Amino acid sequence: MKPLVSIIMGSTSDWPVMEQAAKLLNEFQIPFEVNALSAHRTPQLVEEFASNAYDKGIRVIIAGAGGAAHLPGVIAAFTPLPVIGVPCRSSISIDGWDSILSILQMPPGIPVATVGLDAALNAAILAVQILSTGNVELFEKSKKYKAGLASKVVKANIELEQYKFEYKVN
Repeated sequence: MKPLVSIIMGSTSDWPVMEQAAKLLNEFQIPFEVNALSAHRTPQLVEEFASNAYDKGIRVIIAGAGGAAHLPGVIAAFTPLPVIGVPCRSSISIDGWDSILSILQMPPGIPVATVGLDAALNAAILAVQILSTGNVELFEKSKKYKAGLASKVVKANIELEQYKFEYKVN
């Protein structure tokens, strides 16, 4: 089985965030790989990975990094594949803002789709949606997943009905 999605993180300290993406891809039965690569400590390995990702069967890359989060952008510089950046809080970050801005503010021609801070789950959902444009079965799974989200809200409103207050009108 060849991976379709690659989950890359700047260091294993990002794994608690990036694991969310792995869990969702696993739930959708999408083959994926997980690796740590550093834009600053292993730039040659990042270039080699990104340059060869398509030939390995990768179709979407999810790249998470904290601090001066250059990893998603460096990967995007070396591949035409879609790259989804996940800004991660880290021990060296400025409450995550440095990561957000490093990933979000890419120069023209080198786009990185950027999700919210620590939002690897959304990155995985976006990867599924990208892959589903050419896969009817995956598209149907995506629709079912979204319908499940809606049903959770309906259920939550039913549960909220149990709370009674003198001036609550619903």
